[in-house]
Amino acid sequence: MILSVTLLTAVCMVTYTVEIVFGLAGTILMISIMSFLIDAKTLVIYSLLPQIMVASIGLWRSPRSVDIRVWAKMVAFAALGAVAGLYLFYMFSADAFQVLLASAITIFGIYMVFSPRIFRIPHHMARLLDILAGASQAMFGISGPIAMTRLMGTFEDKLVIRNYALAFFLATNLFRLGGYLKNGTISGEIYRMMAISAPFIFITLWYSNHLHFKVNPQTFRRVVSWLILGGGLSMLLH
Repeated sequence: MILSVTLLTAVCMVTYTVEIVFGLAGTILMISIMSFLIDAKTLVIYSLLPQIMVASIGLWRSPRSVDIRVWAKMVAFAALGAVAGLYLFYMFSADAFQVLLASAITIFGIYMVFSPRIFRIPHHMARLLDILAGASQAMFGISGPIAMTRLMGTFEDKLVIRNYALAFFLATNLFRLGGYLKNGTISGEIYRMMAISAPFIFITLWYSNHLHFKVNPQTFRRVVSWLILGGGLSMLLH
């Protein structure tokens, strides 16, 4: 266990630096790298720790750019999907779970890479994506590909996009945490993994948040799109 947790911690320090800079892909990359050693379902449960850290630190150490009313509507629609997604989480085997997760990520990655650089999503489609993002977060521990597709089709400023993503992820992850605690999903082994890695991940994220402000908007959109597609394809090829 010591070797696997040490490797997991090191991987998370890198992949969640990517997430705090670009607003997603930390969990996608972490699962892509670590699923050869630890099953995907365990990694999804563990990802609560770094995801909540990323969202909390990123929002705390950034200019306020989230309109609470817009955010609340996103979360309200996401909650509808999250209820169904949390139920389905317990219905799939680890192998089926990983295939579904990889397929979902790849589909949205292809869309983002080959869509126009700036695109607009109609209001009704944005709400549908909010619902799907909530279901994906509850079921897979990942909603970045869906949520970022929605946000990049709604806003232009990269800081606004990232901060809405972090605020959305914080809310949906707290919902997921409540569901896990209610169902006794977090095992003693996962708690130990979290306790060992938490200090190292926290320090890394605290100091890496400033890197977001050094990335230009074009690079931001390009990297986000390719990270989603690359993460999905690598999981499908495992």
